[in-house]
Amino acid sequence: MPQYWLMKTEPETFSIDDLERVKIEPWTGVRSMFARFHMRNMHVGDEVLFYHSSTEPPGVAGLARIVKTHVIDETQFDPKSQYYDPKATREKPIWDCVDVEFVTRLPRYVQLAEIRLQPSLEDMPLLQRGMRLSVQPVTEAQYKRIVEMADEPAPPEEALKNAPVKWPKKKGGATKPKAKAKPSGRDRTRRAAPKKRKGR
Repeated sequence: MPQYWLMKTEPETFSIDDLERVKIEPWTGVRSMFARFHMRNMHVGDEVLFYHSSTEPPGVAGLARIVKTHVIDETQFDPKSQYYDPKATREKPIWDCVDVEFVTRLPRYVQLAEIRLQPSLEDMPLLQRGMRLSVQPVTEAQYKRIVEMADEPAPPEEALKNAPVKWPKKKGGATKPKAKAKPSGRDRTRRAAPKKRKGR
């Protein structure tokens, strides 16, 4: 049985258009221990919601699939990369990643505001206060619901503008979330600016 994930990327750096063009891409540049943990738990065949972040509006643009796991992230060895890690060596690499394959574009872009309007999606990590990880688990039901939404008419613009920000309540009632440390590196987004390639 496949697992399901949401993976964020800044479209100005690497978008669904880019993934469709190159077909398969190593998910380099992640510098969060938590996101690394999730990637290390991935399996070949896992399904991915490809999410455009740090853009307006943010949302799910397409679907992807994990085709290779435990791939060494080469950016950690490159002194010219903003994700160079001087503690990493070829003998003892610190950062690894996965290869992601393009599957399809969604029939239409599913905005974050739409996801907030769905009661069945309120427990998604994406909607939790302070959750900025670029790699997040989702359930099979959450994955399928977002795919279904892409086949449905988009909500009225007014509804999207007024979409409430609902944070999941903890058992026993709502509590004020504890302040979290500022996320490091790729907690917010997925990738470093890639080396120049022809056509990129």
